[in-house]
Amino acid sequence: MDKPVKSPTQSTNNPDNVSPPSREQALDAVKTLIAWAGDNPNREGMLDTPNRVLDAYQELFAGYKQDEKAILGKTFKDVSGYDDIVLVKDIPFFTHCEHHMVPFYGKVHIAYLPKGGVVGLSKLVRLTNVFARRFQTQENLTAQIIDALNKNLNPRGAAVLVEAEHMCMSMRGVRTPGTTTITQRFTGIFAQEISERDRFFSMVGQ
Repeated sequence: MDKPVKSPTQSTNNPDNVSPPSREQALDAVKTLIAWAGDNPNREGMLDTPNRVLDAYQELFAGYKQDEKAILGKTFKDVSGYDDIVLVKDIPFFTHCEHHMVPFYGKVHIAYLPKGGVVGLSKLVRLTNVFARRFQTQENLTAQIIDALNKNLNPRGAAVLVEAEHMCMSMRGVRTPGTTTITQRFTGIFAQEISERDRFFSMVGQ
């Protein structure tokens, strides 16, 4: 489980710093949703459900209390002059669609060309979770990861590719399970040189 990190003073997802409701208010909201769905929030099997939902939400949306700066703040410069691609691929993630509040999940591939130092490999996994554990769209998740890399590491180039299945398409609406959505973004040398993008695609198996 990820270690807690210092909470930012102002979340980019909540620029107005809107205060969260009390736990009692949140419990009442869950009970209302249960009743609206057609069940009885007071029956035996549902009595503890609101508390379980809030406990689960604290874990599933822990990213709102985490800061990418704290995760990417430490770099290692003693790497014997290594300056080629650093790639961590097949990072599993799950998140929740901000449109329907149902899950989507998949894999993230992150690469960068270091400039002056590298970051611990596990930090790229933690970075993914910071943004995945919030309400999201896949496009936004892709952009947030690479923007955080550029802002905190200042690499010569960065590349992020996300593959995901969306339950809002599989469980409802068009109901097409197994459909995969791919998003990608490149900056620096990866954006400027097709040969570097081709190397990235080859390394992640695209």
